[in-house]
Amino acid sequence: MARIDGVPPDKASFLVRIAYWFTKREVGRVIQPVAVHAHHPRLLRGLAGMEMAQKAARTLDPALKTLAGVRVAMRIGCPF
Repeated sequence: MARIDGVPPDKASFLVRIAYWFTKREVGRVIQPVAVHAHHPRLLRGLAGMEMAQKAARTLDPALKTLAGVRVAMRIGCPF
């Protein structure tokens, strides 16, 4: 359980609801880091910018990027 509870969707601002929608579309659910970052809108925008930049990076082959992401998730015990 996280030390900080995330922002529930019914109390979220318009920007946070958009972020939740994109997260649900990409991952299938709203993940805890996004919900916690939603407490601070500028921090949430920074997180979104970082995620979009990483997704748009073209320096690696997409299959290699996916493989590296899976490997890192396995090493740190990430559930998604």
